Amino acid sequence: MVKRKSIWFNALLMSVLMFFLVACGGGDSTEDVDTSSESDGDEQVTEEGVPEKPDFLKVWVNDEERQLDAYEQIFSNFTDEYGIEVELIPYSMLDQLDGISLDGPSGQGPDLFFQPHDRIGDVHLQGVAAELEFTEEQQARLAGYNESALTSLSYDGIQYGIPAVVETYALFINTDLVDQAPETYEELIETAKAITNGDTYGFLVNPVDYYFMYPFITKDGAYTFGQDADGVYDPEDIGLNVEGAVSAGEDIQSWFDQGLMPQGLTIDIVNGLFMDGQAAMVVNGPWAIQDYLDALGDSLEVVPFPTYNGERLNTHSGNKGWLVNYYTENQYWATELALYITNEESSKIIFEDTGELPAHTSVVIDDEFMNAFFEQTLSAHPMPNIPEMSQIWTPMEEALTFISQGDDVQEVLDEAVHNISENIAIMGQ
Repeated sequence: MVKRKSIWFNALLMSVLMFFLVACGGGDSTEDVDTSSESDGDEQVTEEGVPEKPDFLKVWVNDEERQLDAYEQIFSNFTDEYGIEVELIPYSMLDQLDGISLDGPSGQGPDLFFQPHDRIGDVHLQGVAAELEFTEEQQARLAGYNESALTSLSYDGIQYGIPAVVETYALFINTDLVDQAPETYEELIETAKAITNGDTYGFLVNPVDYYFMYPFITKDGAYTFGQDADGVYDPEDIGLNVEGAVSAGEDIQSWFDQGLMPQGLTIDIVNGLFMDGQAAMVVNGPWAIQDYLDALGDSLEVVPFPTYNGERLNTHSGNKGWLVNYYTENQYWATELALYITNEESSKIIFEDTGELPAHTSVVIDDEFMNAFFEQTLSAHPMPNIPEMSQIWTPMEEALTFISQGDDVQEVLDEAVHNISENIAIMGQ
């Protein structure tokens, strides 16, 4: 049972308190006293304007052994330099968003967590990541990062993360069939024409996969979604049936009309033909290197995409980076840690230990294959990180299939955009 204080005791206590306050106030004169204080979640600021260092920071690291080993070294380096301990917690990247939504509000979450850029829309809607505000000095450091990778971790103009690693695809070449890598798109097609004969093909790509076909669809000015000056996507502005999309689609259709590509291509068929020496050039990602190397040995070469109208063709990219927990009491130092573990020195460790390409552009990639992918990332467009992107894949796969079969390109793309728009409208209901 809770004991209650009697009324007379409360009255006596109030009298004593009033007497004490009047005595301390120097008679009738009063002074305005600022009784406000920082909230529990605010960082205490030093005289230099920098928040006081916490004793430790908690970080959720994707639970892959190579990543855990790399970050143990990086966190140790951070502790040596800043005197802040870092608690490494293995946690599957794909489970972290669910985890942070539960642990964040309760104060049990980490200071930093790790996510792919295409989940930033969900992160934004759930409100689990802090809106990053950078000091001038921090902003200057961000100039060393891949700009599109940095933008990919923003949503509606709000920066939520700092990119760590990037991934895209490039052009694989069998040097037994190609003497010199094509420098332009026109050279790519001309080389393909010269080599294609019977069961041997000069150039192959999965022709119905929008991810791989993005460079060829967008080369004449087509786009997935329009963007404003701040990079914010407009899902009502779909640029896949504009004039540039139609001209690109007709160009793609000509690959099949001229017999440069067979009908019914899949990525498995592309891989098989290339490894059997029946394809001179193919499009794929770094995950294919080992299989291709086992098949072709010293005859394997990887190069960035060729140029078109003086600019390198833009591939799609997927990026991953560090986000600051919305509920952390250490936002400044969590941001500092994110910048530290993605800087040039730390990015070298990540690449050497995991093989993942850094988002920091100052890193030198001393690998003949991966360097080509790294160079291509500088001309890559991140897949749009808005939920509406999910409605692009199937209609565009169907459209590209019909295009390869000779259907009218404008009609096919109009139908695809119509279906995409309807599906997006249904999402909003």
